Amino acid sequence: MDAITWFATNFIGLFNEAAKSLLGLITGILPLLLVLLTAMYAVTTWIGEDRVTRAIQWAGKYAITRYSIMPILSVIILTNPMAYTFGRFLPEKYKPAFYDSAVSFVHPVTAFFPHANAGELFVWVGVSAGVLKIAPDKYPTLAALYFLTGIVVIIIRGYATQWITRILINRGGHQETFRRFDEMYEAGHIQGAKTEGGVL
Repeated sequence: MDAITWFATNFIGLFNEAAKSLLGLITGILPLLLVLLTAMYAVTTWIGEDRVTRAIQWAGKYAITRYSIMPILSVIILTNPMAYTFGRFLPEKYKPAFYDSAVSFVHPVTAFFPHANAGELFVWVGVSAGVLKIAPDKYPTLAALYFLTGIVVIIIRGYATQWITRILINRGGHQETFRRFDEMYEAGHIQGAKTEGGVL
């Protein structure tokens, strides 16, 4: 009988703890996420979608900005998973490296912009929980280091993936295909445009 009583008490206790956790999210992080999302959409609307698009296209011209500014802006403005759609502004040969940079930044960005990847916020919360408990004054330092380390990592990954992509294009004999993609990109065709051979 004691075992049944213990099981019943702890079984309902599990749900009580889950309810407390949910209440903490509703009164804590959820309003913050909603306000941050609203602020990002307001800033994008205020600046203008065309200007944001031109800024992203400019960032795509140079390797250093393609793998730093472009993924940072895409993740902060569009959030995960829409951030990857900014790759449509790049030539085909740079898309894998951009994707690698952007996907590698979706966790470090949550240190300052939790709205950007709210579904995986548990990674930052897990990283920072111990510091917040032991040394709360070091929390901002940890957030800054996590964010800056993320930027360094996405630049390295972007360059590395660009290099690997170039090797695979050459090794697979796809130079002509990608030369055609580059010509279409220069002519103003972006992903999804109709071509003689179908859809790009």
